[in-house]
Amino acid sequence: MTRFRTALVPIDFSDRSQPALRAASELVGSGGAVHAVHILGRIEANEPGVIWGTVDDDSRTRHAAEAVEKLVAEAGVPGVTVHVRIQPGNPAHGIVAMSEELGADLVVVPAAGKTGLAALGSVAERVVRLSRRPVLVLHEG
Repeated sequence: MTRFRTALVPIDFSDRSQPALRAASELVGSGGAVHAVHILGRIEANEPGVIWGTVDDDSRTRHAAEAVEKLVAEAGVPGVTVHVRIQPGNPAHGIVAMSEELGADLVVVPAAGKTGLAALGSVAERVVRLSRRPVLVLHEG
């Protein structure tokens, strides 16, 4: 059986994010590492927070990192090192690029919770198609 040392888990803050973190931590086991990654969509210059000067990339990145760290703490993944990474960009392309950059042995992606081909969701489907790394798609149930 293949032993995974590192796994990347995209965090979208849905209720499927914590189960994906727990599954990844079980797969890498004690001493392994999980990269909890959130890809921030780009903000447009005409969005109110940008116009009013209350939102910028630094504040968004900081808030996203705090939210991912809280989610990781609530998921409870003892014995595994969890690294939080926030990166702006397109979610599917960002996940694939980061999995390559980090040398992840596995990408664990939660499914959208529907049935049929729609169950993957557009981001998960693109990750499966684009990734050169093994991808585990978790379905609810």
